[in-house]
Formats: sequence, C-alpha cells, structure tokens
Amino acid sequence: MKAAVLHQPSPIANRPLAIEDVACPQPAPGQVLLRVRACAVCRTDLHIVEGELRPQLNSVIPGHQIVGEIVAGETGESPRGARVGVSLPRGTRVGVSWIGGIDGSCPYCRRGLENLCDSPTFTGYTVDGGYAEYAIARADFVFPLPAALDDLHAAPLLCAGIIGFRSLRVAGVEHGERVGLFGFGASAHLAIAVLRAWNCEVYVSTRGESHRKLAASLGAHWVGPETEAPPVPLDRAVTFAPSGDVVLAALSSLRKGGVLAINAIHLDRIPEFDYDRLLWGERQIRSVANMTRADARNFLQIAGEVGLQPQVTTFPLDRANDALLALRNDAIDGAAVIVP
Repeated sequence: MKAAVLHQPSPIANRPLAIEDVACPQPAPGQVLLRVRACAVCRTDLHIVEGELRPQLNSVIPGHQIVGEIVAGETGESPRGARVGVSLPRGTRVGVSWIGGIDGSCPYCRRGLENLCDSPTFTGYTVDGGYAEYAIARADFVFPLPAALDDLHAAPLLCAGIIGFRSLRVAGVEHGERVGLFGFGASAHLAIAVLRAWNCEVYVSTRGESHRKLAASLGAHWVGPETEAPPVPLDRAVTFAPSGDVVLAALSSLRKGGVLAINAIHLDRIPEFDYDRLLWGERQIRSVANMTRADARNFLQIAGEVGLQPQVTTFPLDRANDALLALRNDAIDGAAVIVP
C-alpha cells in the first residue's frame, strides 16, 4: 500500500513525510483492518512530526482522525479478552481517534477515567495511523459513524471534534451560558456548533481576520482579536491555542466561579499573573487530557443530529506534507483532510 511515513530523524525539515510503498498491515486477534477513506490532519500531528512530542518509534505513519471501512479482522473481542459492546460486520464505516487502546487495569481505567490511562496506545504516534491506504485498529476503539456524516466531514470530528466536546464537558458548560472560545481553529469551529445547539452565547477571541470571519459566519455572538476581552463576563472559557498568554486572557474574562479549560497537548508557558485579580473568587483552571469512548459516542450522535458540516480542504495522500504545512501556517480555515 501507499503511505506517508515519518522516519527518525526526518531527512527534510519542511517535507518530513516520505511517500512510500509499504506492506499492508495484517490485523491481529481483536483488531480490524480498515480501508482508509479519509484522514483529517490534527495539530497534534504537527507536534509529532516537529519533535515536540518525543518520538516513540523509529518510523511511524501519522494520522489519528481516520474514517475507514472494515475489510477484515475480528470485531467481537478486544486484545485482552474483554467483550466489545457491538460486533461490527465487514463493510461498516467507522471512525478511529487519538486513543487507540488502554490497558484496562491501571487505577484510572478501573475508576472509569480511561483518558488518563497509564499505558495508552496513541494512533499515529505509538502505532501506525491513517496517512495510508489501509490501517489497523483495536476493534473496541472504533466508532460506527452516523449516515448523516459523509467521509470528508466526519474525519475532522474524530479528534478535534471529540476533544472540543470534552473541553466543554471539562469546563462544565451548561445550556444557555456565556462561553468564550480563545483561538478558532479546527477544534473550536466544531465546538461552536454544539454550543449553539445548547443555546449558549459564544464569544470568540482569535488572531487572523479569516478566523474571525469564520466565527461570525458560524453564529458567534461576539468576535474580537486575540488580545481583546469579550464585552461581558463569561461563565466558561476554553483555550485552543498553545499559548500561556491566551490562558491569561481567557482567565481574565471569567466571572467569579467561572471555569477555564485548557485544550492543549503542549503549552509554551504560563506567565506570572495576579492571583487576586484573575483567580480569586473560586475561578478554576482545568486541563483537558485526551478523550474517552463515551465522549466519542456522545459527540458523534450530536454531530449527526445537528448535521455538523466542518469546513474542509482536501489533499491527496502524496501531498500529506502540504497538508501539514498548510495547518502550521494557518493557510486554511477549518480542517485539512487527506484522501488516499
């Protein structure tokens, strides 16, 4: 099969992925083989190819927002013998996300906090992902996709959408509240659809005129530059930019008792700040780590019900490097999607 492979060290800085012919993977017990129909590009992929996340393998196929069709493998048992909830027949269209497996036995898994598992598997990082014509996945970590979501528009939902949804949960968003989104990339432009379905007022602070126009077109109540505070105190806020300065901007916008959720796998720093002005009054800062299968199922159901249609730009597999560059340079609105 054809695949975009990241070798360590990468030979070319701006073209880190080698487009190669590699052996098609074979599913082990408890795994399924997927024919990849689409794979969206995530900012975490950038962290991987640029080395901000320490390499785990000498070579890996990135990509963890996979829409695929089951063509082989077992769907009734997990690798560790736990029963999978539903046996999925061949031909089923499913999604795969960032967490590709858990150990099921650590203290966090036993408490139902599988997103904090001590020994997780990460799709496209610790195992091969979806920048390829075929991919394998654990049978109990694939999600049937609603018919209302086509391949291109389902792919960006499978990490950016799910993690954005979890961010709203971590921030404790309730229906009808005032919610701030700081940064408006792939994840935030999906979260706003959920917030509008919940009758929330959405306030967006972000850099880039095109991002601000997109936020306004998607129904934001107020839109402003990244350094401009919303005109009213916010009940909740979520930051999507890996910047400590943005964290402080969001925190300064909260009412007393408000909650800030930081949606970033990597953060440059958090500057010194005035506790009395920014955090006192039972304001809270929480971090968002990964996602759970329940998050995925709940979000995909909502996405199908509201007909969520993220803005996408497609790239063929042999232009996977261009897709990464476009994301790094903020050259596209919405999501980049690789189509084998």
